[in-house]
Order: sequence, then structure tokens, then C-alpha cells
Amino acid sequence: MTGEDRGRLLRGGRLIARLILVWVLVAVALHLLDLGLEDFAMSAWWQPTVFAVLYGVLIAVVWPLILRVALPVAVFTLGLGSFVLLGAGLIAISFAVPGVMIANLRTAMVVVLVVSAVGAVVSSMLALDEDELFFRRAARRLRRGEGRDVEGPPGVLLLQIDGLGHDTVRRAVRDGDLPTLARWLAEGSHVLTDWHCDWSSQTGASVCGLLHGSNDDILGFRWYEKDRDHVMACANPADAAEIERRHSDGRGLLAGGGAARGGLFTGDATHASLTMSAVPLLTPASPRRAGNRSAEGYYAYFANPANLVRTIGAALVDVLREIVAAARQRRAGVHPRVRRGGFYPFARAGTTVIARDLVVSAIIGDMLAGRPVVYADFLGYDEVAHHTGIERFDALAVIRSIDQQIGRLHRAAQLAPRRYELVVLSDHGVTQGWAFTDRFGESIETLVGRLCGAPSKPDGRTKAKPVNNWQFGAAMASASGAGPIARALRARAARLESGPERHRAPGGEPGAVARVAPGVVVVVSGHVAMVSFTEHPGRVELETIEREFPDLLPALVDHPGVGFVLVRTARGPMVLSRDGARRLDDDTVSGVDPLACYGPHAADLIRRTDGFAHCPDLVINSRYSPATDDASPFEPHVGSHGGLGGGQSRGFLLYPAGLPDPGEIVGAEALHHVVRGWLTGLGHLEPERTDREVSEQAGHR
Repeated sequence: MTGEDRGRLLRGGRLIARLILVWVLVAVALHLLDLGLEDFAMSAWWQPTVFAVLYGVLIAVVWPLILRVALPVAVFTLGLGSFVLLGAGLIAISFAVPGVMIANLRTAMVVVLVVSAVGAVVSSMLALDEDELFFRRAARRLRRGEGRDVEGPPGVLLLQIDGLGHDTVRRAVRDGDLPTLARWLAEGSHVLTDWHCDWSSQTGASVCGLLHGSNDDILGFRWYEKDRDHVMACANPADAAEIERRHSDGRGLLAGGGAARGGLFTGDATHASLTMSAVPLLTPASPRRAGNRSAEGYYAYFANPANLVRTIGAALVDVLREIVAAARQRRAGVHPRVRRGGFYPFARAGTTVIARDLVVSAIIGDMLAGRPVVYADFLGYDEVAHHTGIERFDALAVIRSIDQQIGRLHRAAQLAPRRYELVVLSDHGVTQGWAFTDRFGESIETLVGRLCGAPSKPDGRTKAKPVNNWQFGAAMASASGAGPIARALRARAARLESGPERHRAPGGEPGAVARVAPGVVVVVSGHVAMVSFTEHPGRVELETIEREFPDLLPALVDHPGVGFVLVRTARGPMVLSRDGARRLDDDTVSGVDPLACYGPHAADLIRRTDGFAHCPDLVINSRYSPATDDASPFEPHVGSHGGLGGGQSRGFLLYPAGLPDPGEIVGAEALHHVVRGWLTGLGHLEPERTDREVSEQAGHR
């Protein structure tokens, strides 16, 4: 007998022992339920044993067949519909066993939940991974001829850890919070490097650039388009679909049979699930998504109710963990911090546990199907970092859980019908700081509105002000106009006052977008705030802003929470700060360079943004302090991103050592070309654009 035969027998023996143990424990659980539930009865000693066998047949044989039809119900109810269907199946079994009584569907669902929990607990106690068993069964089917090895180049998994910056990765590898990635680096199988994000260091710009090779005119996670009087939001399905429509040429990284799981855009994938841009397109009338099944890849997950029980159990634990962590922060007086109550603990569990498990299950299905390129986004760390901070204990716990899932995917890849290369990356980093509203007593929207003449009113997003807030107000009043740039702007405004009569376009009726003052829209995206003056078409120049709102720019550049402001002048784009100005057409600097602490690529990235079709009239970046490595985001976050300054601008890229060195990577479009080059080098052919797609894209732009 060979070693392989002995291993097969040993694994088979373990599986039989497990099945017997589960059978016995389920029978015991049924007996206890008989004693504890009024609407569930088994009158004879042998009935729990027989009923457990029939339930096992239901799960192993009948349920997978039912799921082929009922899978959408399971997916769209996050698995809760599975318990309803299994409860109905349990009632049917009760009619087949004489003397068994289940009075109603509610009782049947309780029985299903308890029995599934028993299976989940047994698997955990015995350290048995249901996925591993599934992988092995799939591999055996392939060896028996039910499937075959996929011909062609090795597949590629692009696994994105949302928001995890390069510096945090390095420390997490050092400190043992990323053991899987640390092992790969220690073994020399992978290489870690960084890449520099665009000015808009957020998921929308980064992922669209990575997957589609273009992120032109994506100004933030949200931005205002003056010609449409519409705020675009990457998290809105219709807007995400429109963004992809503008940028896709049909040749995205995932075209030609790839899969997109859990992100914003499809990358022209044939298979997509939990993907924002695909939500409104999953209809027969959508030719580009014809045949797409949003629930594919979840079959293995919902085929075993124990998976759902484990996920729900882990989600409840995460809810409790969040409540405890928030209370711990409050007791310790940790700052900065934000409110973490209400529905947030459940929303957190949705990203850190439920969405994560669904995405992992879908990726496993993709690998077993041999799909060429798979992209997935793990959102949990970014969500927690927003609320708790970038390297606090509960954020690091999320990193460890994601690393564990990456390890499982690496093991699953060994049993796939083709070889897979694993690339792990992030879309941006995160910079920590005290939220602008909490630190300065009013939001950036309220500040701009007040400076533009809006009547003063309480800011609904502002917490109770600190007792000593009057000191800050006094300091602001005494410092008003103290900076050299503010003094120059005020002098220019004074000259305009003494010249011809100031003119403002007549006020119009506000559209669907809220105005912070008549004719003024402010949209925030992390560390960036965008101001548009809706009564003027196109870009409004500095001279017009000075004439209509003489207090606005001087107060902004002098504000301690504002790092710099981009504005268009008659001579071209200019960046202003408290102590200096920089013209972007020739990089002439007056005073102190306002971009000195924002990295060597800041000027080029801002220049590119200034050329976007929907670039707002003013773009405000929060002030970054290199000494303390912090900045105050314009959204109520602890860890945030979306602009320049600190870790938010540096994502990480961990790639197989056999792939070419990418060199310096600046911008998500450059990252796309790096990954495209790797795919080409591995033997993946780049899809050709059809005539229809060429004409469609030309029309969109």
C-alpha cells in the first residue's frame, strides 16, 4: 500500500468518524428538544436516531437539489430563507417517521437551527474545515472525469484589503497580525512594495483605475456635477453603473471569463456578485450582463446550513466585540474617537463577517470553476478603521481575520483545476485624526455656508461643544487674516470693493442637491471638500469668487483645519495655503510651498485633477501634520482617506516573486498597467474592443 493510499484511508476514516459523531450528537439534541419544546414530540426512543439519519439525507442529497432553484431566496435573505425552506423539509420528514410531531413551521425552524449549530460546533471542536472537505470532494470529481484541468495560463487572484496602508502592513507583518503574509515574505514567495494613490485616495477612483484602466473625472467617493445638478456617489448602484459605463471599454482586467466579488465595479467580468455597479444591470434587458448570475459562487456556502450558523454566530460575536470596544474607549477617554452606537455594531458585522464569508465562498467557487482572474474586496478593516482608528486593537483583530481567510484561499488554490497566483493589495491607506466637526465646532459645510452668507444655525452633525470651546473661538477671531496669503486675498477683495459695483448672478431655485448657501454646494469625501457655485456655468475663477464672496478664501486658507485650496485663476490653476501659494502651470511658489508636506507627486496629481471635466470650483484638502502624522477629516471618522497627507496616499502591493518588479507606481491607472503586464506575461490575452464598445465609449465621453 502506497503512502497516498494510506493517506486516503486515514482521511476516509476520519470522515466516517465525524459523520458518526455528528449523527449521535444530533440524535441527542433531538431528544433534548423533545423534552424542551412543547410543539415538538418524539414518543419512542428510536425516533431521534432515525430522524437524524433522514435529516442527514435531506441535507446531503435533497437540499442541494432544492437549492438549485431556491438559491436566490437564500442569497437575498442572507441565508435566513434557507431555514424557512429547511423547516418545511423537516415537517415533511416528520410525516415519514411514525409518532413524530412538529406542530408548526416556527418550531421546525428552531429544530433546524439547533441541529445546524451542533454540526458547526462539532466541526469547530474537531478543527475540521467544511471548505477543505468540499475542496477535496471537488478535486475527486475532477480526477474521476466529472471535470477536467483547465488549459491555459495560471489564474490570478486579486485580493484587496480595503484601506490597509503600506506602513500599517509592514508593522502588522512585523508584529504577527498578518501571519499568512508574513510567512510568504519570509519564504521569499512574495514581495511587498507600495504604490502612490491619486489625489482622490478612495475606493471609487482606485478600483475603477485598477480594473478598467481609467479613473478620469472621479473626484471623490462623492462629487457634484454642476451640469446635471447631481451628486454622484460610488456607493449608489445607479451612479456606480454610470461611472463604469463612462470608463469601461470592454477590456477590463476581468474580461474574458473573470469574476468580481464584493467591490464597486465589475472590471468587465463575466461573473459578478455583491458588486455595486452590477446591481441595476442584472436584468435580461442588460446585454452586457446577459447570463450573469449574481448568486453564483454562493452555492457551496448555502448548501450547508452549518456555514450560515457559523457566520451568524461569528457576526453576533463581532457585534459584542464592537460594543465592548466602544465602551472601553469611552472609559479610557481615548481621543480621537467617534460615536459607535445605534445600528453601527450590526453594520460592522455585516462587512467584517457576513460579507467576508460570502465573498470567500464565491472565490472558492471561482477557483474550482477555473476562472482566469478573480478580484475581491475585503471591506472590514476600512470600516472599522473609520470608527476606531487605524492600528487600535479591534482594527488589528479584523486584519488578523482577513489574513486567516487569505490563508484558506491559498489552501483552496492548491486543489483548483489550474494553478493560481495570489496578489494581495489595497486601494489606499488611512490617515488618523480628530474629525473636523468635533475639533473645530462646526462642519466644513457649515463653515463654507456661513462664509458665503448663509444664516447661522446649529450644525446637526456637531456634538456638544467642549467647555473650553470659547478659547478656540477667541483664537480664531484674533488670528483671522493673520496669514500672508489671507492678507493678500483681503487686500485684493478690498480693491474690488472700491472698483465697479460687485455683481452676482441672480439666485435660482435650489435643485435636488442641498445648498449650504444660495447657489453654493459643498460635497465632502474624507479629507477633501469640494465647493461649487451653481449660479455660474463651468469653472468659477478666483477673481469672481473674491468679488462675490470676499471672506471665503481668506478664512479658508487661514483655518487650522485646512491644508490647502485648489482654485482656478485667470492665469491657470493655483494652490493656496496660509503661508504660501503655488501656480501649477509653471510651479512658481510664493512664500512657503503649500504642497511641501504632501509628497513629491502632489503637484502632478492636483494638476491632473484640475483638468477633470467636473472639477469643482474649490477643492479643499485637510491640513496634515507630519510631526504627529494626523489630519482632521471632513467626515465624522477617526481613520479616514480621500485626499493627500499621511498614510492615506500609500497603498500596498504584495505580489509573487516570480513576477516582474513593478518599479514606482503612481496612480491607480499605473497600477492597472502593472497588473495587465503581469497577466500578459503569464499568458492571458487582452480582449479586443468591439466596434460597438468603441462607439459607446466615445459617446459617453
